[in-house]
Order: sequence, then C-alpha cells, then structure tokens
Amino acid sequence: MLTTSILDPILSRFIREGSLDVTFADGKTTRYEGSKLGPHAGLRFVTKAAERGFFLNPGLAFGEAYMDGGVTPQGCTLYDLLHVLMLNAMYSSGHVGEALSAATRMVRRRWIQFNPESRSRRNVAHHYDLDERLYRLFLDRDWQYSCAYFRTGNETLDEAQDAKKHHIAAKLKLDRPGLSVLDIGCGWGGTALTLARDYGAVVTGITLSTEQLQAARARAAEAGLSDRVRFELLDYRQVRTRYDRIVSVGMFEHVGIGHYRTFFDKVRDVLADDGVALLHSIGRNDGPGTTNPWIAKYIFPGGYSPSLSETFVAIEHSGLWVTDCEVLRLHYARTISIWRERFAAHRADAAKIYDERFCRMFEFYLAGAELSFRVQGHMNFQLQLTRSIDAVPFTRDYMVDEERAALARIARP
Repeated sequence: MLTTSILDPILSRFIREGSLDVTFADGKTTRYEGSKLGPHAGLRFVTKAAERGFFLNPGLAFGEAYMDGGVTPQGCTLYDLLHVLMLNAMYSSGHVGEALSAATRMVRRRWIQFNPESRSRRNVAHHYDLDERLYRLFLDRDWQYSCAYFRTGNETLDEAQDAKKHHIAAKLKLDRPGLSVLDIGCGWGGTALTLARDYGAVVTGITLSTEQLQAARARAAEAGLSDRVRFELLDYRQVRTRYDRIVSVGMFEHVGIGHYRTFFDKVRDVLADDGVALLHSIGRNDGPGTTNPWIAKYIFPGGYSPSLSETFVAIEHSGLWVTDCEVLRLHYARTISIWRERFAAHRADAAKIYDERFCRMFEFYLAGAELSFRVQGHMNFQLQLTRSIDAVPFTRDYMVDEERAALARIARP
C-alpha cells in the first residue's frame, strides 16, 4: 500500500542496505529496500509528531519518540530496528535532515564540548550519579563501566573485565612495589584497588561523581586497602602532585576537544621523568566527528568519542612520547551486548528504581551504543605515554610477559 507521508522520498533514498517495513501514523505500510543481503526490520510511527521529528532531526527526535511511545519496532526487536537505521545512516546520501543537523553540530562542536570545571561536574553527575542499584543490575562484580578485554572471546564478563585491568597494568610497567599511581576518572574504584592489591601500587583515584566517590571509599575500607588507596573529588586540572604512573580509563571521552591540550599538558606536568601513563578511550576510525544529539542530551552531555588524529595532535604539542598504541575493535561491542542482555533480564527491577520511560531510554542507549561499535566505526584505543624516550624497553615483549605472569599468579589457589 502506498503512502503520501513526507518521509516517503527520504526513506526511499535512505535505505541502501537491507530493508525496512514502515507503518505510518495513518495506518499505511510501505517497504523500503536496498541490498537484499542486509538486515530487515519493521517500524511503526504511532503519531504524526514522531514522523515530523524523524523528518526534521532524526538523531534526536527518534530516540525521544521511542522513549515516549511515538515509535515502536514492528515484528522485530529494538536492536534489529536500530541495526537497519544505523547501518544506513553511514551513507552520505542518506537522510537530508540528519545531514543538515550533523553539519550544524560540527560547526558548534567546540561549544557543545566546552567543559570547564563547573560544567564537567554537572555533566558527570547527569550519568554517573544515578542510583548505584541500577549499575549493579548489569555490570560485572567489580563495577567496571568501560570496555572489557576478551583475550579469547570465550570469557565471562567478570573474566574479561579482570583481563582488561591486568592488560592495562602490564602497559603501566608496575615493576616494583610502592609506585605512586594517579587514576584519572576512577569510577567505583575497581582499577585502583586492583593495582594496589595485586601490584603493590599506592594509588590516588580522582572523580567528579559524588556517588562513585562514596562507593569507592567504602570499597577500599572493606578491602583493607585504605592505607594504599585514597579517592578524592577532584578535577584533573587541579592535580599538583607528581606520580610515577598515570592511568585513565573511560574518562577522556568527557574531556572535550577544546581541552585536549590542557589534559595532555597536565599528564606531562604531573608524570615523573621516568614515568609511564596509559590512556584507554573510546574512539572513532573515520576522523573527527560529532556526538549524536540524543546521546548528548540524555546520556553523556559534553561527551565525545575522539579520533586518533585529533588526539595525536594534542599529544604532539605536549611533548609526550606515544610509546605504544593498541586499537581494540569489537571488544566493546561484546561488552555492551552482555550489559544489554543483563539489563533486559533485570528490566523490571530498573523500572522499580526509576520508571518505564527511563527503561526505554536506557535500552535505547545500550542498543545504539553496541551498534556504534559494530556498524559505525567506533572502537577503543589504548595509548602508552612517557616523558622520556627510554622510560620503557625497546620492544613491547615485556607487556606480554608481565600480563601472562600476573594472570598466572592470580590463577594460583
């Protein structure tokens, strides 16, 4: 059945891979087809307002319409629907409204990512100060809210998150006890506690989340590590003490492009002359871009996944050495897939903590985040940085040796 919706010409051009059955608010249905080998999904517009939103600014309005019940998957899951939409969004000849919106965001991106200290704290509170019971529903036992490391692909989430911490520790070259470590963006403290317990480090973790700070301090006390690990509510720009090692996992995405020089200059200034730093961040493989407006509004205000090119420019100006770079491609997709399954299994519990609209927001976030790694070029990178040219050995063999030795030590009864 044909439709006269304003979306018909847009969707006809937009769907290049797979197919999409669309039922419009007037009840009429049309199939839009691209290549026959791609995925298939169905979409129902419940309201005309949802159709207008998809026409004008789909990057923001589609997620809002899903949260409010204005659009719904039809004959498929939300993940299936987003798979078709996000896959086709990668074509430059796609949705005109989204192209115009993206161009506007690109012009404004420095303002959107303007994150002075006061704004950074508000941005962090928006997401990380949510009720900790929510995060318990889907994270691993150590509350690692970042990309896990699947050494074989068969690990459980707990095993992969443990492997991530030891993978990072090997790159930090913690070759003697008592090394001072700064953990920038320490989350709920899992990495700091691991470095202190398993490697004898003396760790200072800093965060802008009051909820994470409280939980991290309680965990340190419970583990009997308060004498080796301390946590502070502190912006990275206010650090004055020098450290032997610096680690930052999943925090650089919140720095903002206008502050990259400040961030790496600070790392240089507070890193010991023979020190080693390790940065773990989400990135993108297609060059500088912008943050999806729905993600920026509802999930990570002020957040942005940087390209390696714009990250390296800032590092080069700082005078730091990039002594190692590793790109983790599908590790985060696998991580989020497990989070998504766990959240779905405990969705009723999440609704009791918040409400149905929040649950729809969160499942939209998790499905979209996973697909950004599967079909839209997102990945994770780990950069090892030093002040000195000879702070680490000539080859990276020591990383592999230390990682294997650490895992062997931990596996012993």
